[in-house]
Amino acid sequence: MNYESTRGQAPPVPSMEVIKAGLAPDGGLYVPERPVVLAPSALESLRGSAYQDLARTVLGMFLTDFSSSQLAACVEAAYAGDRFDTPVVVPVVPLEGGLHVMELWHGPTAAFKDMALQILPHLLTTSCRATSETAEIVILVATSGDTGKAALEGFRDVAGTRIVVFYPAGGVSQIQERQMVTQEGANVEVVGVRGNFDDAQAGVKAIFSDAALGAELARRGIRLSSANSINWGRLVPQVVYYLSSYLALRQAGQVAAGEAVNVVVPTGNFGNILAAYYAREMGVPVKTLVCAANANNVLTDFIRSGVYDRNRPFYQTISPSMDILVSSNLERLLYSLSGRDAAAVRGWMEQLSSCGRYQVDEGVRQRLQQLFWSDFASDEEARQEIRRTFACTGYLLDPHTAVGSVVYRKYLEASGDNRTPTLLAGTASPFKFARDVAEAVLPPETCQGRDEFQLMELLADRCGAPVPAGLQGLRDKPVRHGRTVEPAGMASLVRALLGL
Repeated sequence: MNYESTRGQAPPVPSMEVIKAGLAPDGGLYVPERPVVLAPSALESLRGSAYQDLARTVLGMFLTDFSSSQLAACVEAAYAGDRFDTPVVVPVVPLEGGLHVMELWHGPTAAFKDMALQILPHLLTTSCRATSETAEIVILVATSGDTGKAALEGFRDVAGTRIVVFYPAGGVSQIQERQMVTQEGANVEVVGVRGNFDDAQAGVKAIFSDAALGAELARRGIRLSSANSINWGRLVPQVVYYLSSYLALRQAGQVAAGEAVNVVVPTGNFGNILAAYYAREMGVPVKTLVCAANANNVLTDFIRSGVYDRNRPFYQTISPSMDILVSSNLERLLYSLSGRDAAAVRGWMEQLSSCGRYQVDEGVRQRLQQLFWSDFASDEEARQEIRRTFACTGYLLDPHTAVGSVVYRKYLEASGDNRTPTLLAGTASPFKFARDVAEAVLPPETCQGRDEFQLMELLADRCGAPVPAGLQGLRDKPVRHGRTVEPAGMASLVRALLGL
């Protein structure tokens, strides 16, 4: 199966070329040229499968130019052994009522990004070997907090690759920043951008779109790629855990065969909830996709109105990985909902670039609202939800998952749909955001005068939950990366780092 660009001005290519390229040459995002569908009987036959077996099955349906042995090796390297701290990889934990948390944070960096970024380096290096790629692959990443560390960890010292991560300086949690700036590896660079995530993301996209730079890199034997979810190789592994979690509910008798579930996803760049959409398209019976936003609620407004408008204040929140106003992966959804109308998508993206706003047609808006429901949560609502959930259930939510829980409760109130079993994407360990979680659940006097690392230990002691291995000892690791740059200087810095 080949992949085509959402903007329709690039030739179709097989999945190995898609994974190497990341972004299509016309600036669009690659999508499968045809739907991938599991019959209900085939979905049922996967009940009880180990996560690794399910990953091989799902990825084999999308990445058809990989052999079964190639995929098996990639899956084994990513999900077997001790890379995840639980053999089931993604536990599904009942919370309250019909709500279940998909714990996506049991990988080495304690965030859901590990689910894809543990396998992407293996998919990429396999693609390079199979296609006799001789260029050095340079991975450029813009991160709002978690992608950066997960990508750095995944690509650390991977032969034939280098990785440069840009993050918003001052716009991530203290622990997220410490994870990145202490990163080891001979092939890694971490740079703080004096701006927000959208500035970093725009800078990376501009570098990819610089034809003259691309030609110069090609002459030097260098090829750019991405580990952001604009890369299909980053997005498609996320589809697996929605199938896995639905099948876990089936196996536990929580849902009957063919019974629909709701899925709630806290999201900013739209990749995680888009993976849920693709799982639905494959055949997972999903009733409603609930898109949970924080105060940067551009997606909520879009789903309600069909108007995407990034011309609004940008807020730094306690859920920093969602502090985004330009949701890149929405482009893939628009391509699908418009009936693969590349000209329409291209026009909307040009309007977004030129004036920061576009409005989809009525047919797309109606299809969008048939599938998605959205609301947002303030920081105070998220704090209260962390406090309430811990008091009622003993379960610790991180601020992003708390946003999802708040919005789910708003969905119940608005829809009255309290009978549908629901999966909530748990996107990070609460220990990654120790200050906000501790201040929500512990007495104020116990938190005063303590830094995030002390609060992380205090939380573990008071709540009886272990600090994930990947977060232990962070305070004592030496800082290895201290560069910062203005958004306008990102391209020049990349040129310098690559010796151009």
